[in-house]
Amino acid sequence: MAIGSGLGAQLGIAAESTYGTFVAPSRFIEFTKESLALKKTTAQSAGIAAGRLLALSSRRVLTRKEVQGSIDLEVTNKSMGLLLQALMGTSVTPVQQGATTAYLQTHTLASVAGKSLTIQKGVPLTTGVVTDKTFVGCKVTGGEFSCEVGGMLTATYEIDGKDCDESQTLAAASYANMSPFHFGQMAVKAGTYSSETALDGIRKVSVKIERPQDVERFYAGQAGLKKEPIENDQVKITGSLETDYVATTLDDLHTSDAATSLVWEFVGANIESTHFETFRITLPAVKLDEGPPVVDGFGVIKPTFNFTGLYDGTNQPKIEYISTDVTL
Repeated sequence: MAIGSGLGAQLGIAAESTYGTFVAPSRFIEFTKESLALKKTTAQSAGIAAGRLLALSSRRVLTRKEVQGSIDLEVTNKSMGLLLQALMGTSVTPVQQGATTAYLQTHTLASVAGKSLTIQKGVPLTTGVVTDKTFVGCKVTGGEFSCEVGGMLTATYEIDGKDCDESQTLAAASYANMSPFHFGQMAVKAGTYSSETALDGIRKVSVKIERPQDVERFYAGQAGLKKEPIENDQVKITGSLETDYVATTLDDLHTSDAATSLVWEFVGANIESTHFETFRITLPAVKLDEGPPVVDGFGVIKPTFNFTGLYDGTNQPKIEYISTDVTL
């Protein structure tokens, strides 16, 4: 029996071969909060019947179902690949680095067509019995990453799903020995693509990647369930850099509206040889929208530069992840 509180909860995920078709979880992630839930639409008859003062139960109908919610977690040195793939779109196979136990995943921005997940949630009753909530056809519609002084690298994934299936068997959770990436491992670089140099004075970074999709594809003949969402707008990448005003590099970029390549990376423990646990976001072209320094008191000037990620015409944004994971 599990503990009858959130201490006994679990979250397992798997990549689907067919949108909305259950696949048993292959990865179990340690999360801090989730809000995945079945959303239903009902219609109640308003028919007049002589003497009836209350709407009739049998005349309420369930007309459609869907899943919405989010998952908050700390980005760790293992088991992040499936969520990254669902966000970025590229079909990724980890590449062994030399003859070591380090494997590189390169998640380059691409279409998310065909990229859906089964997410199985275990929710404990107070008795310790864990109930199954299995969400199928889960598409990642956005992901936001953030890290600040003294903190861990955290992520929030926005999820849209097809249905909740409570008839599946709850998988037995197993966890890798995972460590989170954190501020002490963080570096931020800017400049010419592939030749970026370190920026000083960065205190907090956030990057948000939005994958707009038509999530209203409800058609006749689908039993009130949606078909796979289709991308219906360009990808939106935004973020912010909270700084101390130690140099004019970012200020000058704001003034000129020039583009710069931005690299945000975390390098952790050595895996083997020259290969280290790594989480790296590369945005080949960003432009600073606002945040020039202002003096609002006696303290150190602390501008926050907001930016938009754009296409440089050659290189796509990417997330690189080095871990010991042989598969996603």
